[in-house]
Parts: sequence; C-alpha cells; structure tokens
Amino acid sequence: MGSHRSDADRPNEGERADGLGTHGDDHQLDASPAGRTATLQADADLPPAAVDAEVLEAEHRKWTPAKIALWVAIALLGGVAWVMLALVRGETVNAIWFVFAAVATYLIAYRFYSRYIERWLTRPDDRRATPAEYKANGRDYMPTDRRVLYGHHFAAIAGAGPLVGPVLAAQMGYLPGTIWIVVGVVLAGAVQDYLVLFFSMRRGGRSLGQMARDELGVVGGIAAQVATLVIMVIIVAILALVVVNALGESTWGVFSVGMTIPIALFMGVYLRYLRPGRVTEVSIIGFVLLILAIVAGRWVGASEWGNALFHLDKVTLAWMIIIYGFIAAVLPVWLLLAPRDYLSTFMKIGTIALLAIAIIVVRPEITVPAFSEFASKENGPVVPGSLFPFLFVTIACGALSGFHALIASGTTPKLIEKERQTRLIGYGGMLMESFVAIMALVAAISIDRGIYFAMNSSPAATQGTVEGAVAFVNSLGLQNVHLTPDMLTQTASDVGEQSIISRTGGAPTLAVGMAHIMQQWFGGGGMMSFWYHFAIMFEALFILTAVDAGTRVARFMLQDSLGNVIPRFRDASWTVGSWIATAVMVAAWGAILIMGVTDPLGGINTLFPLFGIANQLLAAIALAVCMAIIARRGVVGKLWVVVVPLTFAAVVTITASMFKIFSPVPAVGYWAQHAAFRDALAAGKTSFGTAKTTEAMEAVVRNTFIQGTLSIIFVTLSIIVILAAIVTTVRALRHRGGPNTEDEPVASRIYAPAGFITTPAEKALEQRWASVPAEAQPKRVGH
Repeated sequence: MGSHRSDADRPNEGERADGLGTHGDDHQLDASPAGRTATLQADADLPPAAVDAEVLEAEHRKWTPAKIALWVAIALLGGVAWVMLALVRGETVNAIWFVFAAVATYLIAYRFYSRYIERWLTRPDDRRATPAEYKANGRDYMPTDRRVLYGHHFAAIAGAGPLVGPVLAAQMGYLPGTIWIVVGVVLAGAVQDYLVLFFSMRRGGRSLGQMARDELGVVGGIAAQVATLVIMVIIVAILALVVVNALGESTWGVFSVGMTIPIALFMGVYLRYLRPGRVTEVSIIGFVLLILAIVAGRWVGASEWGNALFHLDKVTLAWMIIIYGFIAAVLPVWLLLAPRDYLSTFMKIGTIALLAIAIIVVRPEITVPAFSEFASKENGPVVPGSLFPFLFVTIACGALSGFHALIASGTTPKLIEKERQTRLIGYGGMLMESFVAIMALVAAISIDRGIYFAMNSSPAATQGTVEGAVAFVNSLGLQNVHLTPDMLTQTASDVGEQSIISRTGGAPTLAVGMAHIMQQWFGGGGMMSFWYHFAIMFEALFILTAVDAGTRVARFMLQDSLGNVIPRFRDASWTVGSWIATAVMVAAWGAILIMGVTDPLGGINTLFPLFGIANQLLAAIALAVCMAIIARRGVVGKLWVVVVPLTFAAVVTITASMFKIFSPVPAVGYWAQHAAFRDALAAGKTSFGTAKTTEAMEAVVRNTFIQGTLSIIFVTLSIIVILAAIVTTVRALRHRGGPNTEDEPVASRIYAPAGFITTPAEKALEQRWASVPAEAQPKRVGH
C-alpha cells in the first residue's frame, strides 16, 4: 500500500512500520532495503494508478457498531464450534461444527492476521507496476483480472493434496486432522503462499529455486534448485496418478473432464478477441457449458459409442495426460491455462459450498473417534506411521504445501495486475483450499468405518475381493465395526460401480462420502449414483488443473536453472527453449506416472508417503527463503511470522524423513522394507507380507530403493538450504538488512481493485478510469 523505507528510515519497534504515506503526484518510490530511490513520473493524462494510502487506512480503521457486532458473533460461533469438537466428547459429533469452526477461523484470520502480514512484512504499493504489466508479452506475462487469476491460482494449487491427504489421515481420527488443517493453514500454509507470491512478483516472477540462488548464494541456491526440480517431478507425477485412478474405466468422467478443454479454449478466445474484459459474461457462458458437459456425460456413459470412445484403461489414460501436459504447458497462458483453471474453480468452489450447505441441512452424526486406534500405532492399514510426525506429512496441501510455493513463484506472479491483490490470491486462495480439505475430511468420516478401510487398504491386503476385504477389515479389531459382504456390494450398487474394494487414492472415498451426504439432502438413494460420478468428475477436474499448471511451472523452473549456464533459456519468448524444458520435465514426471500406474501394489499407496514428505520439505525450503528475504529487508521484530512455521515444518519433515530412512519397522522404513523383501526373494519365497506374487515382491524392492534414495537426497538438500538461509538471516540481522534483489521499480499505468468486493474509494477511482476515453486508455494484452 505504501512505499518502503531504507534501513536508516525504518521505524523502531512500536512505531508504525507499514510504510503508509500519501500517494503524491510524482509517484516517488523508495525501493527498500538498499535505500535506492527511483522517481517515477505519473502519466498526467491518466487518473492515479492506486488509491491514496491514507484513504485506504481510514477505510480499514472505520468500525461501526454493526461491524463490531458481526465480528463478535463470528468469534463466538467459532469458539463454540471448537469447544464442541475438541472438548465435548460423546459417542458422536455433529458435522456442522466442522463447518462453523473452519469458516469462523478463516474469516478472522483473513481479516486480521493477513492484514498484519500486509502491514508489517509485504507492504504492497499499487503505484509500482507488476511484472504482468512491465513484462507483458501476451504469452506468459499479462495482466489478468483478479477474479480470473484467483480461479487460476486456486485451481492450480488445489490438486490432489486437499482431497487425498485428509481422507488417508482419517484413519487416525477426526480431531488431529481438523486442528492441523485449520490452524496450520492460518499460521503456515497461507503465510507461505502469500509471501512467496509477493516476493516472486517483486522479482519479475522468478522461480523459488532462482530466488534461493539470488538470496542464499551458490551452495544454498544450487541445493534449492535441484531439490525444487526433483520434488516438482514427484509432485506432478502423483497428481497425475490420482487423476488416472479417478478416471480410469469411467466413461462419464473422461468425457466431462475432456470437454472442459474445448470450453476453456472458447473462453480464452472470447476474452481475448470476441469480448475483451467481459469476465462476468464469459463466466456465465462457461458455467452453463460446464453443467451441460456434466449432464451429457451421463448420457454418453450410457451409450455404446460413448463407451467405445471414452472408456479408457489406466495406461492409455496416463499417456493421454502426458501428452496433454506438454501441450497445455507450451500454449499461451491466456488460451487454455487461465480460462480452464477459472472455469474449474466454478466447479470446485461451487461443489464444496454445496457440500457445506448439505452438511448444515442434513447434520450428519460422525461416529469416528476423535483419536482412533491407529493414532499411536505404526501399522495403520491406510497410512503406516504414528500421528507424529506422519499426520503432518499425510495432510499436506490443506494446511501447508511446498507445491503452492512453486505455483506462487511460477504462473501467478507473472499474471497479477496489482500488488495489493497478492493478499487475496495468496492468503485467501490458500484458505479456500483448506476448506476443501476440511470438507474432504468430513466426507471421509461420514461413511461407515468398515467401508472406509475396505476402500483405502491396498489390493494386496484385501485381495481385491469382497470376501478378502471383509476378512481383512474385521481382523483389524476396530471398535463397533463389523463389515459384511452385503454392505460392500450394496454400496457399490448404490454408486453405480462394479466394486469399491481397494479404490485407493482418496478420490473414490471422498466421492462416496459426498454422495452419502448429498442424497440425504437432495434426491434420496436413487441419486447416489449421480452424486458419486459428479464427485468423481469434480475431483478429476480439480486435480488435472494442477497437473497442467504444475508442468508449466516446472518448465519455468528448469529454464531459470539452465539460464545460469545458458542465459538464452531465461528468455521467456524463446520458443525452442520453452519446448525443450517442457519436454524434459514432462518426460520425467511421465516416467514416474507410468511406473505408478503399473505398480502391482497400487501406486498411490506406494508413492503418497514420499509425496507428503517431499512436499513438506519443499515448504520448509520456501519458508527458509522467505525468512532470508525478510531479514534482508531489515524487518526484525516480525520475523517470527515465518520462523514459527519454518521451525515446525523443518522438525516434522526432517523427523519423518529419518523415520522413513532409518526405522527398523518394515511398514514404516523404506530400507527396512527393502531389506525384508530382498531377503525373502533371495530365500526363494514367492509371496511375502502383502505381496502375493514374485512380481509384487520385486516391485516392492524396486520402489523402496527409489523411495529410500530420493528421501536421502531430499532431506539432505533441504537441510543445506535451511542452514544457508539461517546463515544469510543472521548476517542480514547483524547488518540491519542486506542487498536488494527486487527488480527496479516501474511506474504503473493501469488500475484494478484489490479484492472481490470494491471499497467506496476503489469504486470512485474506477469511475475516474472509466471516464477516460478508450483511445487514451493504456493498451492491455491481458484479460
């Protein structure tokens, strides 16, 4: 909102440090912390590019009795909800308390804590042009309407994690996951997303790895670049694997999700050429077409020609996703990526909101205990390992996710119109994803516990049969759980599937849970099949958007890294370099995807623990880079905002890595499991543990070797980066700041509001801009 001050001018603790000041006509910008100043002349023929900071501050501080009463009511409702979840222990708990506790916490956090971060740490200044404006090329850099960009960013970050992680972690009970999802996002996940987005935007949209190279030096920077590249490959492969598991053999799902591609292409052309700037108009058209695609999917799925064209096995589907990932990453961002993600956001947020309303109306009673039998055990059938540290790496994206840091330093900072919008998109987008995770958790714990374990245990454990699943689940000794064959066959019949046994990956379980809740509100049992397939399509669309955005970001990361050796790769307009970098990254994650699809033990069960740990290690790297940048800015007293989540993330993920590397328990330790199966093969055994064939045993040996090796690499690189960040931070604090790596400030010649709802001051400035003749308006290449 205001200009930054140099170290000499920086206020002492207790004084105002938000840098707020009046926006003079000369647009003088002070680019702290180096103290360099650039005087940028405003265009005398245009209105100001930003609302006056004093006006914004006055609006923010204006409290009326109605406003005070509203926030008191929100706080009281949230407090009661948390008491009901955490302290009032009956045989059941009503699901509505999950909704109230989460929403109240999010509202308070966004209104107060994110404002605190904006005031003391980021200090955005809308007078400065963003990279989308001063680097606009119509391909990767372009000012994008905040509503469209919110949709793109949310769709890109909200992949498999908020759907899969909470479902898998439900085996430990409802309370640990709920606390981590809600409290974790407020203090860690949303903080990371917001800060990385802002700092990348101030640096021309540089990738996280390149920012680490600039801030931490050669050793820490190279370690960060290697870690982010390799971890990104693992993450995108897992995201694609979840899509394959959700859409495999599903004609309805493949058709509906496939139709979103031509719809998005139409929306991109519509906004760029047919009706530029008509966001609301194209939103309505896109929403109607999306609903038609969903409804038509049911008809196509019931037809012979539809099944002939869209009923695909998992291997074929995997290859199609690989090809799609390459094409989506090289096309101009306005043509497919941004409109498709915006379109899918209608589906995502709309469905989650619908589920939340259904929970409030139906008020389902949850019978899952707050802490289950597996909270303190290492042999959980869904996720091996005890609550600490494995809950915090199983539930990743809903609370804290390193993948988000790659998106926030990838596509989004190259598209954002104004600096003040980073709070809405970074912090606000992450809160929405956390709500998705809470809804996924509620859906998973709303179904019968026996059915839950039958769906989420590996095919090796259940033998893929009703009888095998019943025998396995009943052998777990769960309290008040007695699974029968009829329960499994009836549930499969209700949702229109041949079988629900070992439908691992979280998506099918979430779909069953959503269908179970939604049919009680609308349609009855006869609508279970519709709601189930609707949810499957919703989840696949949800995750696929993260695959295409992740591939584009991976391309940016590789180009940044190669640019240190071959500078030409840093030229975003160099088509050959873009295609080479894209092909390399797609080939890398595509190879892991094919391995996961053909894994006889179920790829998601094998790879997801590695995904969780790698994702959280990446989050620790991102927070470490943010800590170094903040220290270099000379901000001392507020450094705890980053140090607290960094410390927790580092302790949890390094501990989890040590367990996976050194634990002697085969169910937990990669190398212990590797040695056990390798010795069994050497002894001539043809089955061992949950592996019933020699091929399955060989797969375990191969996979655990890969996972164990990658775990060692990941944790080593992460420790190097964190130590380098600590050294940089200490050095910066001693000198009350450090070198400024931000791009030189450029005066902005465009204006846009910061949030979804414009304030009176923003509306007044919008009217002034609207009165400027079209021929005098600055030329835009964005939406």
